[in-house]
Amino acid sequence: MGVYTFVCRNTGGEWTAKQHSGEIEASAATPYELQRRLVAAASAADSASGVQSSFSMVSPSSAVFQVIVGAVGGGAMISGGAAVGGAAASGGGAAEAPKEEKKEEEKEESDDDMGFSLFD
Repeated sequence: MGVYTFVCRNTGGEWTAKQHSGEIEASAATPYELQRRLVAAASAADSASGVQSSFSMVSPSSAVFQVIVGAVGGGAMISGGAAVGGAAASGGGAAEAPKEEKKEEEKEESDDDMGFSLFD
């Protein structure tokens, strides 16, 4: 399994990316096309199957993109959220289902309980 982290910047209408600790670089006109090129480059560098990625905007002209090769069993997943990349990077497996909270029914308050009337 390989984890590839890229710093992406938009300069003059062109998006460029450089691997945080490595040699992979790419550029494209749109963030989407840049992501596709970086996933292809990371997949070529690591022969494991399955790709998971996360693209997170830091500012209007910069972003962080992470590609995890070999994290998913045979499928490909491209996500625009940081939560997916954060869960995979921390070694977490499938997300746990949120526990169902018990809600107590709220009783309606009447004007009689307040000791005064709005129209007095």
